[in-house]
Amino acid sequence: MTTSSASHGGLTELQKRVLSSLVIVPVVVACLWLGGWAYKALILLVMAGLVWEGETLLGQKMKSLRGVLFLLWPVCAAVASIQGNWFAVLYLTAGALLFGVRAAGPVLVAIIGGISLLWLRGRSEGMYETFFVIFSVIASDSCAYVVGRLLGGPKLAPAISPGKTISGSVGGLLGAMVAGGLIGYWAEHEWTYWAFIAGGVLAIAAQAGDLLESAFKRRLGVKDSGQLIPGHGGLLDRLDALLLAGPVGALLAWLSGTVPLWHFIDK
Repeated sequence: MTTSSASHGGLTELQKRVLSSLVIVPVVVACLWLGGWAYKALILLVMAGLVWEGETLLGQKMKSLRGVLFLLWPVCAAVASIQGNWFAVLYLTAGALLFGVRAAGPVLVAIIGGISLLWLRGRSEGMYETFFVIFSVIASDSCAYVVGRLLGGPKLAPAISPGKTISGSVGGLLGAMVAGGLIGYWAEHEWTYWAFIAGGVLAIAAQAGDLLESAFKRRLGVKDSGQLIPGHGGLLDRLDALLLAGPVGALLAWLSGTVPLWHFIDK
């Protein structure tokens, strides 16, 4: 939006981003804090939304029986995971390939990302661990943006995402490490350097997820995956980093056993 349009009563993109965040963040935090079906319903809705968005970008006709199957497939897999029926989850995940390799992509991304976050929240330390993953990703994204804008410098991956810089990537890494350390302290009431390291690992995953989504959009020749969230674009635009960091966080939690995921190394 141009400056002139903003001065005539419109909102700038930054203002839209801030207002959207003021609405979305409290809802997400409340669902995450409450857990139970509030959190599960949120994840199920997001999974369906991601598939709708991804398949629409690929040119699929979503207002059809095939479109309904696209939406129900990851939701059924998520419900099966909630019930602990992991054989059904495996079956549905592999069965998504019946849609064709290209069309199966958004379905598989939604299944793997969504189920990872559902499983993580269901652990004994799941609230802290899910906060850890989500806010490490937020810190990485926010700090990368701020540091990149302030310092600039060489581009990180100009062929994929011309706006990203190496300085921003380093800033995002450090920001996620600090966020991880703080949440680790909140959970255990003592400092542990493993939390800082785990935050850095998640930052790397988050930035990789961001670049993968940018490559996907560039291949399709689109700027945003959708217009659902004012100032942010679509769900894929907003959640690209989390869709890879979530499964990585779940893997770290699995490696950690019964202790919080940031102890994956010293377990």
